[in-house]
Amino acid sequence: MSDDRCYPFLLPFKRSFPPAYDSCSLNVLETALDQVAVYRPWRAFDPGRGHPVDKRYAAMPALTKKDIREHFPQGLLPYDRDINRGLASGEIEFVDTSGTIDDSVTNIWNQEWWNASERASWKLNSYAAEIATGDHREAILASPLSVGFASDDVALPMEKRHLSRFLFLNEKTSPLSWTSEYMDRMIKELEVFRPAVFEADPSLLAKLCRHIVAYKKTVFQPRLIVLTYEYPTNFHYRQITQVFDAPIASSYGSTEAGYVFMQCEEGKFHQNSDFCRVDFQPLKSEHGGPVLGRILVTTFHNPWYYIVRFDIGDLVRIDGKGSCSCGRDSGLILSAVEGRTKNITLTRKGRVVTLRELDNTLSVLEGVDEYQFHQVAGDVYRLHLVSQRMDRFTLGEEAREILSKLYGKEAKVSVLFEKAIAPETSGKYNISGTLFPVEIEKFLDERYACRKREYNDDE
Repeated sequence: MSDDRCYPFLLPFKRSFPPAYDSCSLNVLETALDQVAVYRPWRAFDPGRGHPVDKRYAAMPALTKKDIREHFPQGLLPYDRDINRGLASGEIEFVDTSGTIDDSVTNIWNQEWWNASERASWKLNSYAAEIATGDHREAILASPLSVGFASDDVALPMEKRHLSRFLFLNEKTSPLSWTSEYMDRMIKELEVFRPAVFEADPSLLAKLCRHIVAYKKTVFQPRLIVLTYEYPTNFHYRQITQVFDAPIASSYGSTEAGYVFMQCEEGKFHQNSDFCRVDFQPLKSEHGGPVLGRILVTTFHNPWYYIVRFDIGDLVRIDGKGSCSCGRDSGLILSAVEGRTKNITLTRKGRVVTLRELDNTLSVLEGVDEYQFHQVAGDVYRLHLVSQRMDRFTLGEEAREILSKLYGKEAKVSVLFEKAIAPETSGKYNISGTLFPVEIEKFLDERYACRKREYNDDE
């Protein structure tokens, strides 16, 4: 029952992988098909053991968050694993991801596996490989809905937010409630804690940096800044580098998939191929393919949670050279992560615009603190801007002009100035997107993307 239209996308250059990459891929796939309930219907898609492992993967559907919710927890681990024993022993626990109702998921969390995945990712950046020893101090600035301790009513003292080698700087679920005194507390705690690594949500770190610049504060300089949790915009980088002189690396992954890519010191993203498989599905050429596409992630070495061809929800750009001046050549190399699929917008002619393309277009604007962009309808667009500029009319006209060049001269672009932009209920910012449903599958190159068939659970 395999579909011969669906075969792996062949990159125009040779890739290298760790020696165990194919065997790990095969072991995970066959264990999933044979022993994990959520994948039992997928057997109908399998061309069989006599075929190359890449072809077998390419024939499979994508795992979605909806699948995880519907089969959690027993349907996501092998039949011989006892979920109650794992919970009782402390080997695993249940962890909820932040997000909207459609995005939030409860996952089986294996801390030992997570730590190993993180350690492997450090090797992909020279600064992290040198600084991150496993017992180094790390300050974290993120929404407590993602990580850390939440407390909106009562301020938590520093010792209540200090866990092992980590210090969580923020306990408030919305940055709109941050006061000058609250951000001054963060600055003071950085000086006291003196972290080697500062891990941060770029939206929150940029907000702190705007405060530091506005009030001419001085701040402790860590040896490395790692951006994660959200897409870092050009405005975020601009504001962060006004304050911090440490090298900046972007870490990419998810609760389900662990650490998938790490940005090296040369700015490219390298696959954490010791701990995951990544399958690439290009978009149609008119939408940026074959180098632009979505990725599906399969995890290795986690006996408690079988994640196969997980639609992680992001678009990436494959590096055209297939090599990097940093010298690392294992797995896929990306020139960029382009943003989440839910962040795409469409031109008047229906072409996909990724968050990165939108952000690069808007980056020529001066004096912008933050923004949010929505496509309300086919030709109606709305840009929300936060800016300290006094000439708002001029800024608005500049924004409309550059957006009309991107989306089409018939585009109806309105610019609204805001005091601040609120995060989603997840605590994260949704920088761009449409206010109407858009399915990324319709933009994928059909030669490399299998359509999910109807099947019975008994097959």
